Amino acid sequence: MGEVFIFDHPLMKHKLTLLRDKDTGPKEFRELTNELAMLMAYEVTRDIPLEEVEIETPLTSTKSPRIAGKKIGVVPILRAGLGMLDGILQLMPAARVGHVGLYRDPDTLEPVEYYCKLPPDTENRDLLVIDPMLATGGSATAAIDAVKSRGVRSLKFMCLVAAPEGIERVREDHEDIDIYTAAVDDHLDDHAYIVPGLGDAGDRLYGTK
Repeated sequence: MGEVFIFDHPLMKHKLTLLRDKDTGPKEFRELTNELAMLMAYEVTRDIPLEEVEIETPLTSTKSPRIAGKKIGVVPILRAGLGMLDGILQLMPAARVGHVGLYRDPDTLEPVEYYCKLPPDTENRDLLVIDPMLATGGSATAAIDAVKSRGVRSLKFMCLVAAPEGIERVREDHEDIDIYTAAVDDHLDDHAYIVPGLGDAGDRLYGTK
């Protein structure tokens, strides 16, 4: 059964407050998104397995832990998920990157997959699906569907801000998935925006509105 992890680190809370501020411009918004994503990835990867290896320091030989060769992949949901990617890659530069693209069908209002390309050997990788917002949960569920259908067995979902409705949708559709977020906000408004939220993350990242 998947769990929901809500981070309460003071640095994350501080940066999220700055992200929420309507006066934060695109340049600073991008920088803060990357910084927050890196801090969150630090916590999300806490359970990566280690192995002891023998190395030579300038003084002597010693046994010391290192990551046990686990293959990591990061999958942003286009387009806003790209805003979190660089921060995570600063922490894990060897991680492979996939992409999932979705659009909303104008008649059904449900997300439709238009692009999905994942790292090789996906069935042997731990994948982290990322998107700044978990609102209705439709896009997150569709992205997880797309990744699972390609053989991935180990994956987590990470967002900056989540709505209770989105968490409930993901847990209904994918009860095995762990969700990591910096905040769970109050509710969705009539236009499916998270309240208080931070607006449209994609528009704020790229200055398109």
